[in-house]
Amino acid sequence: MSKQRPHFVQLEKNDDANSVRDRISFVRGERVLLVWPEEGTVLTRKLDLVLVQREAMRRAIRLALVTHDPMVVEHAKELNISTFETIGESDRKTWKRGRSKVFTSRFQKPENEPHPDELKDVASRVYTDDPTPTQTWLGRVGLMLGFVVVMGLMAYLFLPSATVTLIPERTRMTLEVPIVASASVSEVDVENKRIPITRLVVEVTENGTVETNGQQALNRTRAVGSVTFINKTANTVEIPEGTIVTTTASDPISFRTINGQTLTAGVGQQVDVGIEALQAYAGEVGNVDANLINAVFGALAEQIEVRNLSPTSGGTNEVVSVITEEDITRLEAMVRQQIQARAFTEIEPRLSESQFIILESIRIAEERDDWKTYSGAVNDVADTITLSMKSVVEAVAVDEQFARQIAFGQLSSAIPSGRMIVPETLQYARGTSQLLPDGEIAFQITIEADVVAPIQVDQIAQQIAFKSVANALTYLLNDVRLQSGAVPQITLSPNWLRRMPILPFRITVITQEPPI
Repeated sequence: MSKQRPHFVQLEKNDDANSVRDRISFVRGERVLLVWPEEGTVLTRKLDLVLVQREAMRRAIRLALVTHDPMVVEHAKELNISTFETIGESDRKTWKRGRSKVFTSRFQKPENEPHPDELKDVASRVYTDDPTPTQTWLGRVGLMLGFVVVMGLMAYLFLPSATVTLIPERTRMTLEVPIVASASVSEVDVENKRIPITRLVVEVTENGTVETNGQQALNRTRAVGSVTFINKTANTVEIPEGTIVTTTASDPISFRTINGQTLTAGVGQQVDVGIEALQAYAGEVGNVDANLINAVFGALAEQIEVRNLSPTSGGTNEVVSVITEEDITRLEAMVRQQIQARAFTEIEPRLSESQFIILESIRIAEERDDWKTYSGAVNDVADTITLSMKSVVEAVAVDEQFARQIAFGQLSSAIPSGRMIVPETLQYARGTSQLLPDGEIAFQITIEADVVAPIQVDQIAQQIAFKSVANALTYLLNDVRLQSGAVPQITLSPNWLRRMPILPFRITVITQEPPI
């Protein structure tokens, strides 16, 4: 039965005990042959071999060396480790079992070993004479004092702390930025304050109804009444049917007698005769008050006088509503407004959260006569007229986020050097829009924000470290941008200290917002 082949470990010139131990740490229960390099040597100290031997024993490894170094061979012999001239020799010869106990105990010292005191001149460690009790007491006191001093110094360095409360300079800035939205730009132009627009188209159908304002008189009835004729002569006067009597106002209203009568001879004789308004004065116009009919038309005017002692009545007008051109124009204008409002409600859900519609830009882009349906025509008798109308509506939308980017850039350029914007205080307000003749949209956006002077906490702590409280306050008031009238607050711990801590990290700098 052949012997098990050993595990070869070829050593390099830069190997040491630790690297060799690492290389054999993966082997267990085998034979390991350490092969020295052809040029140079390693592990020349006995301690190196001792450490490697211990690792090998811990892993149940039988160790042997292939080396020409006489010093290594000598040390291996003392440790009972086999050494060979060649790898082939290691196969032919028997391997020694290394010693498990390398160093002797103090009880195995040689009989003629010199006393340590005799080796003071050459030894690296020497014994001193036993100290006297006084020396021991002084040493202990010195040690105690040194300890106290060290602890006091540590306490002086690390125990003091300070809290500095500052209110940095903070102001409110407001800026109005004019913005132009145009179809001629495709992206935000910060320098020229121009942003792109989005055109939106929607088809809308709306219905509308209005009351008609036209009137037309259909049937009119004549007013009737009676008049009293008075004889101005001594003769009998015949008053025939159809005799015309009238008022004498600026717009005379004429009536005729509805029957004939004979007026008795004699001045002052009277007779009552029924009358009705002429056809031309039919309707309510024939209803006249008493004593307004006072003239007789024709030859009888020289013989008789006439009076209506009571008013005429019964004249009525029957009027109906009709459709006029004005009604149609008014109805179309109303329906167009409804179409624009409806278009806004239909377009708005299609916008993003930051987009808004320019109300002035909503317009009817296409309108045709065959898209209009009326319930009647001009001069038709009707109390109302209805229109159903379809139109194509166009609107312009603008992304306010683009305008805010421009406004923020303008504000950032306007803040003084050494200041910064407080992001959570940013506020935007959009002004009214104006539709320009070339189709562009002009509006203003107002940006407001708090601007604060940043506090360099670490730098301040370093600058005021180990200063007196007065000098620290002077530095803070003169070299740090603080809110006007805000005095820094310094709290020391312990409170009897008059100087800031030596170590900057023991100084805590706190910033507060200015009071509203």
